[in-house]
Amino acid sequence: MDLINLLRDNTTIFLIFVGIFSLIIGSFLNAAIYRLPIMMQKEWHQECKELLRDKEKQEAPEEEEKFNLMTPRSTCPSCGHMITALENIPVISYLFLKGKCSSCKTHISFQYPLIEIFTAVLSIFIAWKFGFGWQAFATIILAWTLITLSIIDAKTMLLPDSLTLPLMWLGIAVNYQHLFVDLHASVLGAIIGYLSLWTLFQIFKLITGKEGMGYGDFKILAALGAWGGWQILPFTIFVASLFGAVFGIVWMIIKRDRHANMIPFGPWLASAGLIAFLWRDEVIKAMSGYFMP
Repeated sequence: MDLINLLRDNTTIFLIFVGIFSLIIGSFLNAAIYRLPIMMQKEWHQECKELLRDKEKQEAPEEEEKFNLMTPRSTCPSCGHMITALENIPVISYLFLKGKCSSCKTHISFQYPLIEIFTAVLSIFIAWKFGFGWQAFATIILAWTLITLSIIDAKTMLLPDSLTLPLMWLGIAVNYQHLFVDLHASVLGAIIGYLSLWTLFQIFKLITGKEGMGYGDFKILAALGAWGGWQILPFTIFVASLFGAVFGIVWMIIKRDRHANMIPFGPWLASAGLIAFLWRDEVIKAMSGYFMP
């Protein structure tokens, strides 16, 4: 209780605590970003093996090595060196090692300290904006999840159900007592968020015969609607589409290819949705003024 009172009564200490703790969480997010897609692939492979085994009536295969967010311990992908606790300190270890593996000297991606720093900075901003309380705690959880989903989608074009669906239900749960919006707006936000992109998907597929986006995008927008209410959805879709279009044009110019590969939409939805959520009242007022001058 003394720690809670200290954090509640001293804003500076509260922000420092959030920053340090978020750096640690940022390190965990890096692990999740790397491991969740592998876990999904292993699950798909296992399901395929079980299906084939049932059809061919083969004997059960040997149990595979356990792989989840905690097991096995992190290693260097180049030489297999086991990462020690001292080598896993957020940001500091990267700087101390000069961005290289301590064993084989292979370059370590700058993604790791960048995500740790970004997670801490964003969390500090949220803590400052909402102050000590449940709103800050819940919003920080939302931001951590959106960061993880955005990077996974950008790297692999995958959006794990293990993150999108719990995020949607959590949004409805936190608004059960009107933490951000009333329950009616939250449930409508989840429904409209999913169905709006699903409808666009079906229309695009009917016209072109191609799939313009993935089902994970529907679930992210449903989650954002559950957290911020249906009122933030028009802004979220508009800004995400704008971000995605600008990035797509720039990307095609850089690649000098009009037929560049598909661009993930999840990061833009997450970014626009978080902006709409953090400045919800201002966004709704601006959108109301735009559509109803």
